Amino acid sequence: MVDATALRDEFPVLADLVYLNAGTFGPLPHAAVRASLDVLDRAAAQGRTRPYYDLKLELGDRQRAAYAALLGVDAAEVGLTTSTSDGVVRVVTSLDLGPGDEVLTAPDEHPGLLGPLAALRARRGVEVRTAPFADLADAIGPRTKLVACSHVSWVTGAIRPAGLAETDVPVLLDGAQGIGAVDSDVRKLRCAFYAGSGQKWLCGPLGTGMLWVDPQWRDRVVPLGTTYVNLADPGTALDSEPHADGRRYDAAALAPETIAGALAAHDVLASHGWPEVQARAADLAATLADRLAEAGQTVAPRDRTTLVSWEDPDPEGTRTRLADAGVIIRDLPGTPYVRASVGAWSDQEDLERLLAEL
Repeated sequence: MVDATALRDEFPVLADLVYLNAGTFGPLPHAAVRASLDVLDRAAAQGRTRPYYDLKLELGDRQRAAYAALLGVDAAEVGLTTSTSDGVVRVVTSLDLGPGDEVLTAPDEHPGLLGPLAALRARRGVEVRTAPFADLADAIGPRTKLVACSHVSWVTGAIRPAGLAETDVPVLLDGAQGIGAVDSDVRKLRCAFYAGSGQKWLCGPLGTGMLWVDPQWRDRVVPLGTTYVNLADPGTALDSEPHADGRRYDAAALAPETIAGALAAHDVLASHGWPEVQARAADLAATLADRLAEAGQTVAPRDRTTLVSWEDPDPEGTRTRLADAGVIIRDLPGTPYVRASVGAWSDQEDLERLLAEL
């Protein structure tokens, strides 16, 4: 069971605010700030020489292992990126897709997924077809070469259609609202690619994320631009091949101070047990959804996740009004919804304050 008081004490923002916006940025724990500052202080005092780079490698190995455990895979299968969209781009630009090929997605996916697909359409002539999120599995056609969608919908909190686990078409999951929030074992999800963020439900710094590519697809997702960190033997430069494992997908420049903060944030949550953290957050979110419905709000159809969205006649105005009252949620542009992101660090009093302000 999560020690809710101890967990809340890790996050300074919770002393004054009801913070329900981890779907954008998770609350930053004390430990992450201290870890990042420690690396920076040492770098300032000692110079950024070989020990600084060696620390980057050591911390990167630990970060890769931490993310891999959440994905249910070996550490060697995971690439370290800067965001979910970074991972998405690495996949869609590397696949051999062109005119006559189709990518299937939902019309209300996050712009971080739709933007790369639009660029793929413009540059390579790939057709991008949309279908309602819940109907994606049934909408797969003979020309569909890739399904790209959310693990957890950023709009409603619905989980990807179960039928996508049964298709032979490769599935790219946008895990921005999945990793850290719900079980993200990619073997159970049966996807080919999973891109996720470190700054949302893992509460790490901006500029952290991961990409998993099923080893069966690794030879077909060769990075178009390999940099120093991606090369198996960078000393041979033009003659070097990319790493044979997930390191081929690593972002070019991940600072050790950023990685240190990401690891520290991960460890704060992991110390309470990931299944327990995820269960507590889902329970609180379900409670909020029920209370909102009882109060007459129209709650978006959702699954057992950490996101709760409801209709509002003035989403932006409500978001601003609640922020002025110390309750942080967000509006979802282009939709009629405002959204609360409920974490294990939330408590019943947070929910009561939100409901009272509405």
